[in-house]
Amino acid sequence: MIMRQGQQLLLPANPLFIWSSMIGGLVCNMLLNMGVWGRAGWVPDLLAVVLVFWSVHQPLRVSIGAAFVFGLLMDVHQGALLGQHAMSYTVLSFFAITIHRRLLWFTVPSQAAQVFPLFAAAHAVELSLRMLAGGAFPGFSMLLAPVLEAALWPLANILLLAPQRRAPDPDANRPL
Repeated sequence: MIMRQGQQLLLPANPLFIWSSMIGGLVCNMLLNMGVWGRAGWVPDLLAVVLVFWSVHQPLRVSIGAAFVFGLLMDVHQGALLGQHAMSYTVLSFFAITIHRRLLWFTVPSQAAQVFPLFAAAHAVELSLRMLAGGAFPGFSMLLAPVLEAALWPLANILLLAPQRRAPDPDANRPL
């Protein structure tokens, strides 16, 4: 693949790091749900951000099936309609894998603008499933969640690509 000018060559992603970051996103979501805000509609879904990131950067390792399993785990944790998050994360992962080749050509702020509709679609799927099952409308504050998730995209880019940016054996003859 031809790289953008100025783009750094990355080391291969460690599968252990990929899956531990996904589990870390799940744990962060669980802690946010049990925290001060409870299940407030505006709280960003950190697992969704990590899931989209790895679906874009490693689509062969983080598949739609992994998104479904993590969605079921979130449904069980929240006591929500079984399959609500699973369907939402599955749609999110599908769209992320669909645009992953195009998305990587853009700068990180442009990527954040392009993943915003993905997060909005995932929240729309989740809300529609909740409303079809007879759940209560969480309020218009939930419109803030996709905005916050897109705003977290540059931070996720920095944190999750950091282990791949280190040089394995840097010296004067190998600047990579």
